[in-house]
Amino acid sequence: MNHVMVVDLGYGDAGKGTVVDWLCASRPVHTVVRFNGGAQAAHNVVLRDGRHHTFAQFGAGTFRPGVRTHLSRHVVVDPLALAAEADHLTAVGVPDALDRLTVDGEALLATPYHRAANRAREIARGADRHGSCGLGVGEAVAYGLAHPDEAPRVADCAHPAVLRRRLTALRDRLTAELGPLDAPPVEDCLPAYAAFAGRVAIVDRAHLAGVLRAGTCVFEGAQGVLLDEWHGFHPYTTWSTTTFANAEALLAEAGLAGAAQRLGVLRVTTTRHGPGPLVTEDPALPFADPRNPTNPWQGRFRFGHFDAVAHRYALAAAGGVDGLALTHLDLAGPYLRICRRYDTVDRLTPGPAGDLDRQAALTARLLRARPVLDEAPTDWPAAVAAELGAPVLLTSHGPTAEDKVPALAAAVSASR
Repeated sequence: MNHVMVVDLGYGDAGKGTVVDWLCASRPVHTVVRFNGGAQAAHNVVLRDGRHHTFAQFGAGTFRPGVRTHLSRHVVVDPLALAAEADHLTAVGVPDALDRLTVDGEALLATPYHRAANRAREIARGADRHGSCGLGVGEAVAYGLAHPDEAPRVADCAHPAVLRRRLTALRDRLTAELGPLDAPPVEDCLPAYAAFAGRVAIVDRAHLAGVLRAGTCVFEGAQGVLLDEWHGFHPYTTWSTTTFANAEALLAEAGLAGAAQRLGVLRVTTTRHGPGPLVTEDPALPFADPRNPTNPWQGRFRFGHFDAVAHRYALAAAGGVDGLALTHLDLAGPYLRICRRYDTVDRLTPGPAGDLDRQAALTARLLRARPVLDEAPTDWPAAVAAELGAPVLLTSHGPTAEDKVPALAAAVSASR
């Protein structure tokens, strides 16, 4: 088996979903394994016939018949959002998504109480908002760290008495801290969680080892390395490890350390949804992204010129890649330029994980930096490969799998 790990080397929204869909369309894939994030993910896949779905918790290969999804313990699972997503998949011609899903029972649950607390905190920040998606994923992680033995988990959905006790404690603690929450009573939530447990295959962590030996798997990351909880630009980050680390750990547990290729995804433009550093931002760029509209939580979707400095940093933080997928090449034009250095910075160096003071100082430095822009290259894939020191293995010139061109097909093909 030749497993592949897919990670975004920017601030998210680079096209991980469409790359995963292409991988699942171009070779036999058994399972897409999600290894971080939660329902805040928004991985858009468009088929040639025009059908579209924004994948949040289901793997972005779900349009492909027979491709399964596994939500590992590193995913924060929202059963209510999952049910809504399954309904939309049914509406666009995929009625069996839940039948092809397994969920690790150790995964944290995101509940209406987490969501309400998340939104209350973000509103209280006022002009200093962090750009949260407002879905409670980070709140669930924070609560899990503070109360590891009491945090609601997927396996609890099959044990109503346990879940009732844990949801009640969660609600009471958050209410004591933040005041009344805009969330339903615990008793109103329990039937939905019980229905989830009765419908979805909840498994233990040993299950994945068998999946990895049953066929080729694609590990689908969420968000982007520049938002990583430890290496991103604090405080404009996520409560999630967005590098390859979780996927590598899952492989190692299965006795398959190093058995997957590392594919980094980048846009030809550098973008960011919400506040925080975006050194190459240029409001004059003639772009819009209808699938990333302005919303009350993240704010507007911002466009910048290709930022080789930031992406080199992401590569270093992620530990390197075997190759790159370069997307949105249909947007390349003479107005789009490339940034190889900032006015005061040539290279950013990741520090030790956990030093958030260092990351905050780096954020302040980036907010003052100005890009030095060079003219658009005549060959974008060659220029990106030269700047980042990694081959561009796949280019994308549109939203569908048919718009993908494998530059070095042998390097990312399944083993024969």
